[in-house]
Amino acid sequence: MLNDAVLLLLLLSFPLTCFGIRYFPSNGEKTEIHLGSDILSGFTEAPDYRNGVDCSRATIHIAMTIDLEYLRGTIAAVHSVLRHASCPENIFFHFIAAEFDPATPRDLTRLIRSTFPTLHFKMYIFREDRVINLISSSIRIALENPLNYARNYLGEILDPSITRVIYLDSDIIIVDDIAKLWNITLHHNRVIGAPEYCHTNFTKYFTDNFWANPGMSTWVFKKRPCYFNTGVMVMDMNQWRKGMSQKKLEHWMEVQRSKRIYELGSLPPFLLVFGGNIEPIHHRWNQHGLGGDNVKGSCRTLHSGPVSLLHWSGKGKPWVRLDDKRPCPLDHLWEPYDLYKGKRDGRRIAVGSDGLEGYSGYFE
Repeated sequence: MLNDAVLLLLLLSFPLTCFGIRYFPSNGEKTEIHLGSDILSGFTEAPDYRNGVDCSRATIHIAMTIDLEYLRGTIAAVHSVLRHASCPENIFFHFIAAEFDPATPRDLTRLIRSTFPTLHFKMYIFREDRVINLISSSIRIALENPLNYARNYLGEILDPSITRVIYLDSDIIIVDDIAKLWNITLHHNRVIGAPEYCHTNFTKYFTDNFWANPGMSTWVFKKRPCYFNTGVMVMDMNQWRKGMSQKKLEHWMEVQRSKRIYELGSLPPFLLVFGGNIEPIHHRWNQHGLGGDNVKGSCRTLHSGPVSLLHWSGKGKPWVRLDDKRPCPLDHLWEPYDLYKGKRDGRRIAVGSDGLEGYSGYFE
């Protein structure tokens, strides 16, 4: 009976949303992965990136989701961050794994540890039942994945001592020093900083039910919101918790369940809660939409201006198109960060080919 009581107390001590496996590298530690899945055992070890001169002890916190479907993208994203960081040893990754993903959090922890032996990170388990009853159908099945909503719960998932975090999607690469993004100022107690796009037609993000309801539609005219992509966000977690952001997002998800006011998964609630009060960040930090339309095979080009982050939002993912030998030109910019050993054609395409010479300097 005593042992049962102790076990019950231990279980109750974990938060309802998730729990974490913290990993700090130790010298000489060796890890092997004995798994049946080729992808879980198919990554080569990344180079050992070390701090440059004049690095302080300030920690940069980055949160990302991680699952089997987007694993290759996540590994490439982490690799790109470390490769271009002036102080890579100061970066701490917070990986959020799905509770019922085929790759268990323990498997994913071993994989990250073997691929990036010197990385500081923590693995969390996201309780899918925390959000499953709030998710409504979307225009794409992929947008209904409960893990897409983990960003809504960062206030619960992350330790209260973490007051700022950069949230990144798994289909990005960074070709600049992440410290530049980390150090932006969020003015006027703003919760989120992100690149804004103020010429977007908001009518396509909400249904006729939304626009027919004066209590909802007047929000657009009062706040004059601009579109922002939630795949790249600098977040003030103190203001997030203080403003009860999680509850506000859940409110709009509940409205959606009963009135069907949008079609695009996890994005519209963020627009409704934070639109009109975003800290604008330079567009170079989210060159989004590079996934294009995978059904029609369309390829996107970069927006005008400098580039610090490329984002393959949309249906097409670079690792899929490269393996299928049907890549878009910009997919070759993602490839140098791909650490997967099981590429179907077994070769790497040199950066700068297919008319991309102007971007080759990012990868030297």
